[in-house]
Amino acid sequence: MNTVRYVAIGDSFTEGVGDDLPDGRVRGWADLVAQGWADASGQTIEYANLAIRGKLAWPIVDEQLEPALALKPTHLSFNGGGNDMIRPRTSISRVIDAFTRVIERCDEEGVQLILLSGANPSAQLPLSRLIQRRGDILSLAVGARIEDRPDIIRAFNWPDRELSAPAYWAEDRLHMNSRGHHRVAARVLTALGMEPPAAWWSLPPLPASARMRASEYYREHLGPWVQRRLSGTSSGDGREPKHPEWAPIAPAT
Repeated sequence: MNTVRYVAIGDSFTEGVGDDLPDGRVRGWADLVAQGWADASGQTIEYANLAIRGKLAWPIVDEQLEPALALKPTHLSFNGGGNDMIRPRTSISRVIDAFTRVIERCDEEGVQLILLSGANPSAQLPLSRLIQRRGDILSLAVGARIEDRPDIIRAFNWPDRELSAPAYWAEDRLHMNSRGHHRVAARVLTALGMEPPAAWWSLPPLPASARMRASEYYREHLGPWVQRRLSGTSSGDGREPKHPEWAPIAPAT
């Protein structure tokens, strides 16, 4: 069997923000997929993750796509547009152009593409109707772009109403918690033709006491987010990818 070399590109969704480990690192669905892939196949796979939080769709493509392809992967996953969607003057067609560029380059390099849509956080966010509407438009547009491409593996999370429930989201209400990341990983592994651990579809929820009151949320998360928008900065400024080179992922014993 040829070695699987899987590289992930994207923003905080793919970096794994919200799935925090005790040592301060983040894990996330892509890390879980890499391990689940190794476990299901019984083979060590090579894994890299170039995703960086806060990135818009085109910076992901401009900064991450070519370095990812230079690694000579067999599989590449891409998600983008979540950060574009919550900005007031986003062009959905321009976001779709970013997806098109990724599709074209993977075709040229003979790389199997895995496309994802992010989960839907709108129910618990300010401007929820606006975010819901834009997310619906983007999700439909991505689906239309690849409707004649059955060879592209897809794991669309935006339509998953269960995943929109508050119990799958971190305190900032914008990123999934460990429970959410496991559910996305289960969907990706299923799309790859593998059987994920059954528990990944819905881990036990966190206690209600772990969720922030509204006043804490506005002070700890929404306020700093607004300040970054006003200052033109990003949570990803100065950050490096967590797995920029191949790391071997062996089946768990």
